[in-house]
Amino acid sequence: MKNKFKEFLKGLIKENPTFVLMLGLCPTLAISTTIKNGLGMGVATTFVLIGSNAMINLIRKIVPDKIRIPCFIVVIASFVTIVELIMKAYVPILDRALGIYIPLIVVNCIVLARAEAFASKETFLNSILDGLGMGCGFTLALLLISTIRETLGMGTFFDYKIKGFEPIFLLSLPSGALLIIGLLLGFFNFLKEKKG
Repeated sequence: MKNKFKEFLKGLIKENPTFVLMLGLCPTLAISTTIKNGLGMGVATTFVLIGSNAMINLIRKIVPDKIRIPCFIVVIASFVTIVELIMKAYVPILDRALGIYIPLIVVNCIVLARAEAFASKETFLNSILDGLGMGCGFTLALLLISTIRETLGMGTFFDYKIKGFEPIFLLSLPSGALLIIGLLLGFFNFLKEKKG
């Protein structure tokens, strides 16, 4: 059971997709303007990671090596389509806010990397835990970045205006996202070196 918990935890800290592996930065920069967007993208990606890891693990032995990657992409695209249709039906405002970045989960490095490096080689339960851990790690990174960008860059928190605070407009721009990610990476590296 301890090993299973480690599979989940590694996506949160040791192999965090955003802050350690540096994957999925394009949607991170683009949609982390508000907390709602960050949470929506994180949950959508987590669903795709868990579903695709599970399915790829189940079919891995019957898929020939020569067509492995195209098959993985079809599986991932199927789960992305499910997420996109659910969002269009139940949260159309969030769907419009995230726009093209939901369909682009298909080519997100995090999802394909986990399918190739982990789900196609490990056990079913480990594949699910890996997808859950990586998805939660990505979601937490998005929430951290989008909370900083929304509160400091727009002067709001979950769309509620923070009274008496003058926002730093630069942080709401894409260049502000790069700045915040850079500062957070520096902070986490500092903590890592201090701990080591």
